[in-house]
Amino acid sequence: MRASGHVGLLSATLAAALALAAPAAAAEAAAPTPPAARAGASARPLLPFTKTTLPNGLQVILHEDHTTPTVVVNLGYRVGSRFEAPRRTGFAHLFEHLMFMGTRRAPTKAFDAWMEAAGGWNNAWTSEDRTVYYDVGPPTALPLLLWLEADRLSDLGPSMTLDKLNAQREVVRNERRQTSENQPYGKAELRLPELLFPEGHPYHHPVIGSHADLEAASVDDVKGFFATHYTASNAALVVAGDHHPEATLAWVTRLFSGLPRVARAADPAVPAGTPALAKVVRETLRDTVELARVTFAWPSPKHFAAGDAELDLLGSVLSATKASRLTERLVFREKAAQRVVAYQASSALASHFAIDVLVTPGVDPAKVERLVDEELAKVRAGELTEVELSRAKNGVETGLITRLQSVRERASLLSSYEQELGDPGYFERDLARY
Repeated sequence: MRASGHVGLLSATLAAALALAAPAAAAEAAAPTPPAARAGASARPLLPFTKTTLPNGLQVILHEDHTTPTVVVNLGYRVGSRFEAPRRTGFAHLFEHLMFMGTRRAPTKAFDAWMEAAGGWNNAWTSEDRTVYYDVGPPTALPLLLWLEADRLSDLGPSMTLDKLNAQREVVRNERRQTSENQPYGKAELRLPELLFPEGHPYHHPVIGSHADLEAASVDDVKGFFATHYTASNAALVVAGDHHPEATLAWVTRLFSGLPRVARAADPAVPAGTPALAKVVRETLRDTVELARVTFAWPSPKHFAAGDAELDLLGSVLSATKASRLTERLVFREKAAQRVVAYQASSALASHFAIDVLVTPGVDPAKVERLVDEELAKVRAGELTEVELSRAKNGVETGLITRLQSVRERASLLSSYEQELGDPGYFERDLARY
C-alpha cells in the first residue's frame, strides 16, 4: 500500500527545544553521584590513559588493559561532511572508501588481506564531524596495524588514480540507493537536514552527499581533499587493549613522526543566527511504505552544551521503555502508533531533537500530531516525575558503563572525547552531565 512519510518540524526556535528540557534541567542538582565520584577523588579513573603529542601534531592516546588478548587501533580524523566544499558533498564519506584502495607499498586489497592473515579485521564510519578508522586484532598484529595506518596516511593521496576513484564512486552511489533512496523512510532522512539547517550551513546536506557531486569529483579534487584533511595534526590515534604503552609509543613515533606538520583546516563558517527556524515548517514526502511515519524535529543544543544531556534524558522519558510517556500513550493506550522513538541527535556545531512515530494503519497522522503535542505540553508544564528522571538517568549510566566492557568502545570514547573536547579523560564528567 502507498502511504506518506511525514516530516513535520514543530518548533521555530532553539528556545522551544530548551523549554522541553527545563524540567530535567531543574532536577540536575539531585542527579546521582557518578561511580567514580562515589569511590573518592583519588580513585583510579574508569578509563585511564596516557596522552602524547608528536612534533607533527598527531595526538597519541594509549589505554592499557591485559584482560583479554585484543588490541584496537582507532585513528580518527577531524573531517566529516561539514568540511565539504559547495558542489562537492559526500567527499568525507567517499574517502572512507578510498582509504582502502591501496598505496605503492600496500596495493589495492592488501590492506584487508594482510590484516586478516594476522588475525585482525577493520571498519570505518563517517559523520558530519569526523571520520574514524579502527582495526582490531591480537597483540602480535599491533606493529602491522600501525604500519598499515601510517602507510596510507602518508601515501594514499599521491597514489590516487582515476580507476580507484571511479570504483569507489560507484560503490558510494550504490550505497546511497541501498541505504537511503530504496530504504523505507530513507528519503525523509535525506531531506531532514535540508529542512532543519539553511542553505550555506555546514549541516544542510546529508553525509552521503548527492549523485551529481559524486559524479563531478575529479582526481585533483580528491588529492586536494586528502592533502587538506588527512594530516597528522588533524588526527587522533588511540591504541587500546593488550599492549605495553612504552613499546607502542616507540612504534608510533617510528612510523608516524616522519609525516610533515600541516596546519589544520579551519572550521567551516556557520551563518549568523543559526540553527533557528523562523516558523513551523511542514513537508510531506510520498513513497512506497507499509506505514505512514510522522517525524517531529527541533533545532537543539550542540553536543556537550547546556541542554544536550537534558534532551538525552527527555528522549528516554518519552520512548525508551513500554512505560515511557509517548510509547505508553500512543502505542498501548490509544493504539495510534506501532512504534515511537525520541532522541537527541548530537553533533559538534548543532544538534536536533527528533520524535519518529510509525502510525497504525487507518489512523489519521493529524491525530498522532495532536497526541504528541499533548504529551509535550505536559512536559513543558513540569509534570515529569522523579521516578521517570531516575529511570532515564539509570539507563544512561548503565549504557555508558556497559560501553567500558568493550575495548573497541573504550578506544572510541577516548577518540571522541579527544577530538570533540581536546580531553580524552572526559568520561567521568560526561557521566556527571546526567
